[in-house]
Amino acid sequence: MGIRKSSAGRAQIEHVSPGAAIAGGEIQIRGRGLASTPQPLVKMGSVAARVLVGSDSYVVVRVPDGVSARELSVCNGEKQDASWPCQIGIQIADSLHPVGNPAVDLQGDVFATFSGSRGQKTPVAVFRIDRDGMMTPFVSDLMNATGLAFDREGILHVSSRYDGTVYRAAADGSLSVYVEGMGIATGIAFDLQGNLFVGDRSGTVFKISPDRQIYVFATLEPSMAAYHLAVGPDGYLYVAGPTTSSFEAVHRVSPAGEAEVFYRGLGRPQGLAFDAEGRLYVAASLAGRKGIVRIGPDRTAELFLSGPQIVGLAFTPSRSMIVATTSILYRVDVGIEGKPLP
Repeated sequence: MGIRKSSAGRAQIEHVSPGAAIAGGEIQIRGRGLASTPQPLVKMGSVAARVLVGSDSYVVVRVPDGVSARELSVCNGEKQDASWPCQIGIQIADSLHPVGNPAVDLQGDVFATFSGSRGQKTPVAVFRIDRDGMMTPFVSDLMNATGLAFDREGILHVSSRYDGTVYRAAADGSLSVYVEGMGIATGIAFDLQGNLFVGDRSGTVFKISPDRQIYVFATLEPSMAAYHLAVGPDGYLYVAGPTTSSFEAVHRVSPAGEAEVFYRGLGRPQGLAFDAEGRLYVAASLAGRKGIVRIGPDRTAELFLSGPQIVGLAFTPSRSMIVATTSILYRVDVGIEGKPLP
């Protein structure tokens, strides 16, 4: 990125990392003349952010709650602030309990779970949030809703880690069994051929053909929480599953079922999604910084978005990113096209 020039004595911002965040996320600002007063004043829009580290060339701030902004600014006491583009997420829903990715349909409606603790019967299992931000119950009669995925016909499928079943949800939210006996069924994903992949967190990834034949597709190390799945543009299945390691990997599995490490070096990787350019986004931490990590096809990684307790993400048709924490959904206007639905 280039340097934002300003007059002598005024703050200059040279780099901001990452360029997107949600409430509670930490943003690093590098530049010159950032703290000629005892502490710089950093604003997200019109709201002041908490400064965690403040020096003349390096500032770290935490994004406050309730802020919505497309840029940040730094004032060191001079009359003119230095500013930089920065996308701050807007809260669109709360009082949820996602344990993986939300799902977005072709109309831009967002679906998210209230999963509950194991064996907990919740009044609503899946909510729908429309484009106007109205949240309504969608699926009620389901225990421990876990993974969400749309098939190529636009039908939502929901896994239950309680009974090992994957259900189909009709447009009115009524359920029918699609496949059962999937162990501790967590993440699910469809490929272009209509095959469904189901992650049993005890160590198995199942493949269910369009005629519902069941195969053991791959065997991996068991996860302490869940398998999270996404099918890449290369036709490989990408799998994240937190373990007790602090230096964890995203695996990928070839169409023939051969598993390999795609990228190692993440903390607690969870939800996965691809953009239209083939870049992988992972809810994880990188070098101790929490948020969403972007990994390019060349396997280089960077922190793309900062935020705490993120478990999943999804792209919308309007090129926004939906970010799911353990209880809240945010929309971040990143301007990136997601990989099309199957």
